[in-house]
Amino acid sequence: MKTLNIYALTRVEKSSDLARLERQMSKREYFLKIKDWEIEGLTALCSRLMKCGASIGMLDFFYSYTIPKLGKEFDLLRINDDTVINIELKSHNVENDRIKRQLMLNRSYLSSLDRSIRSYTYISSEDRLVRLSNSGNLIDESFEKLYRDITVQTGCVEDNIDSFFKEENYLISPLTDPDRFLKGNYFLTSQQKDIKKHIIKGLSRTLPQSPSFVQGFTGLPGTGKTLLLYDLAMELTSASKRAIVLHFGSFPEEMDKLDKRLKRIDFYPSHGIDRLPDLNGYDYIFVDEGHRMKPEVLGELIIYSRETGKNVIISYDHEAVICPEERPLDTGEAVNANKDIIKYRLTNRIRMNSELSSFISCIMQCHGNHRMKKYPAVMLYYANDEEEERGLLKMCIECGYTYIRDNDMATCREFEKVIMLMDETFGYDEDGYLRCSAQGEYRVRRLFHGLNRAKTSLAIIVRNNPEVFEVLLSVLQSH
Repeated sequence: MKTLNIYALTRVEKSSDLARLERQMSKREYFLKIKDWEIEGLTALCSRLMKCGASIGMLDFFYSYTIPKLGKEFDLLRINDDTVINIELKSHNVENDRIKRQLMLNRSYLSSLDRSIRSYTYISSEDRLVRLSNSGNLIDESFEKLYRDITVQTGCVEDNIDSFFKEENYLISPLTDPDRFLKGNYFLTSQQKDIKKHIIKGLSRTLPQSPSFVQGFTGLPGTGKTLLLYDLAMELTSASKRAIVLHFGSFPEEMDKLDKRLKRIDFYPSHGIDRLPDLNGYDYIFVDEGHRMKPEVLGELIIYSRETGKNVIISYDHEAVICPEERPLDTGEAVNANKDIIKYRLTNRIRMNSELSSFISCIMQCHGNHRMKKYPAVMLYYANDEEEERGLLKMCIECGYTYIRDNDMATCREFEKVIMLMDETFGYDEDGYLRCSAQGEYRVRRLFHGLNRAKTSLAIIVRNNPEVFEVLLSVLQSH
């Protein structure tokens, strides 16, 4: 996305001119949907600033920028090495509290840039300009002050704004970064917020389509299931409302830290248990890694919810992206099929960048339409035998890659750089799905989960399997 001259936008008066301008911008990698009130607001703001100095007509802004995957939008942004200027546009009178909340939220997102932030809102119907002070107060401001802030901001960024808003600055896992989670230093995507709203709405009553108080949500690795579940637990508990998190995966040290510091939430290691623990002292029951619990425990939990009226919220995996024959018949399938559970689905991959997500999808199903033009964060190696494999593996580990064996599923940790092996037992069926001849091991599923633990870089060693290597190489060279 590139900057554009908002003063030039305000000169567009006829719809035919606007359509022509949008076509021109489309050729320059813009795609804008500009409403009439936005043009009117920009016109009024620019007219005010032009009275302060004609040079405003030469300055560019990022207009209507949205942070990828988060869905957070800013009306106007200017960024240089020292300062960020954010201007929000309103067409009519809005309560000061709402303006302040928006600017405070914007400041939270922009704080990751580690620059001084100037936050303004312009209400065109009142010709009113307000500013958020450093202390968080909303004050009426002069247009001369905004003009000075803009004109002294030199050397501004003009392109590639996405590079300033790295996903890892906003999207965390409570298990790998418990300190940031406990401080509330994270954000939910618009999809997570929407599911959260529906779940909270359904907590106080039995939903019409279900006799129990059980709700659940699923999604592929990297869609933010654990963050959403723990965020719900934090929001719903208080000094008088307590919750338990039944965690059916591994119980890492980070979870122990959460258990010790969050007195109103108990984290209970539940992997392999055959019966529910005593739940009488809790107002809410949260289930993490719900696909790993035994079916009889799921049944007991649904009965308990129905009899006591206590709310249960389950996070679980349902891996539709993997060939059905390569998926185990775990409790995730049972949760997904149970009509007594109200279910939601997270679809946006947020934990890793789009490049890695796309490449992993291509590995799982090579005939799909999910290819990107380039994969600079992916390395592909070929080994003729185990000796060559060991040499390549040693080289990658020395370069900072973490080796994950496809039978190493004991932890849900994430790593910056991951390397995995695909041996001669892997291949593709006629539908393009990845299969494995080592029956009963579900190695495709394990490979899928291991690859999804990479955050920034991925390396794959293909051993003695030219057919699979050729497929993956064709993906990398598809551009």
